[in-house]
Amino acid sequence: MYHFIHEILSAVEMEKIAEEIKLQEEKTAGEIRISIKRKKKLFEKKASLRDLAIKEFFRLKMNNTRDRGGILIFLILKDKQFYILPDEGITKVLDQNFWNELSNVTEKYFRNKNFFDGIIHVIRECGKVLSQHFPRKPDDVNELEDRIEIS
Repeated sequence: MYHFIHEILSAVEMEKIAEEIKLQEEKTAGEIRISIKRKKKLFEKKASLRDLAIKEFFRLKMNNTRDRGGILIFLILKDKQFYILPDEGITKVLDQNFWNELSNVTEKYFRNKNFFDGIIHVIRECGKVLSQHFPRKPDDVNELEDRIEIS
């Protein structure tokens, strides 16, 4: 049904991305999710990328994490857009400059159609800051799925 995803990521790469998310989350109480949409729906055409990322954040119930330590990496392929959306617990400890810099570096990967390495880079950078500001707790559980959400 979602064959379009193979235009940018192979099945093996998607598996490796899920493994990288799991690896990074082992060091933190935070959560990382990737959501890739083929295109905006007709009724979403006028919505901003940020608004769509927020909508997806809530749809995936990322706002329900214990420490509000979730990060969504949201891509819309047809529009060649992506957005990194941290939850409010993270925005209290990291300012927008960090996310702008991370987006700028990631954009270079994506511009060169190197989606796999770009996504892995974002996951690792998010893992670093999450482990620093939201270290793993003894009673930590994986609150969200590690797989890529495709729609």
